[in-house]
Amino acid sequence: MMRVKLLLSVLILFALSTEIYAQRRSVKNEDAEETYKSFTSVGITTNTNSGILGGAVFRQSSALGSKMFGKNAYRYLALELVNVKHPKELSTQDFVTGARLVYGKQNYLFVLRPEYGREIALFSRQDDEGISISGIVAAGPSLGFEKPYMVQYQGSDGRVTTEPFDPNKAGDIIGAGSFFQGFGKSKVVPGLHVKTAMSFELSAFRDNVTGVEIGFIAEAFSRKITIMADAQNKAFFTSGYLTLYFGSKKR
Repeated sequence: MMRVKLLLSVLILFALSTEIYAQRRSVKNEDAEETYKSFTSVGITTNTNSGILGGAVFRQSSALGSKMFGKNAYRYLALELVNVKHPKELSTQDFVTGARLVYGKQNYLFVLRPEYGREIALFSRQDDEGISISGIVAAGPSLGFEKPYMVQYQGSDGRVTTEPFDPNKAGDIIGAGSFFQGFGKSKVVPGLHVKTAMSFELSAFRDNVTGVEIGFIAEAFSRKITIMADAQNKAFFTSGYLTLYFGSKKR
């Protein structure tokens, strides 16, 4: 379902941007195109490997002294923190206790992604009107944090303990532990990632920008990440993503 939503978003934005650009070409002069020194923004993101809220992003673009392919070019820096889920994850609720549980989940996977790359202004906003469209290519390290999924076990004596999920442990699981438990037992798994994206900038005021970044990420870790105990886990991930961001420009 998420993949369908992302695809529809791409198609709609592409159709809008193509029409606007066609109108501009006949009436605007290239000298009137918008230029800026830097653009700083924050945003929230969703992707095909997450839930509705996938994580948060900080991004900054700074103007370079030269052009690329005849277009204004910018140094692109970003920092993302996202949650990666396994497609086999299914949350259930106990009808007696009301407790929720993702049975078989062994670890959370949170990924911190510093990124460096280039952003090229394909079509620039002119005279405070329309949509600015840019292409982005970036790459960087990936720091995967494999945090244990904590569950509540009830022993034969009735005692309840909260421990990391263990598929080989005997006992009744009666619910999930607190999300904030288990961070001290997290393991760091290094990796690398690369992404390509299109950014669509809208603005109600010239220096305050609201926009959408839509793209694709490929990511590889140094070993397989165990998210689900009884499912196929992997070291290489791909995902489509959509980021809604808000920021301001300096001229």
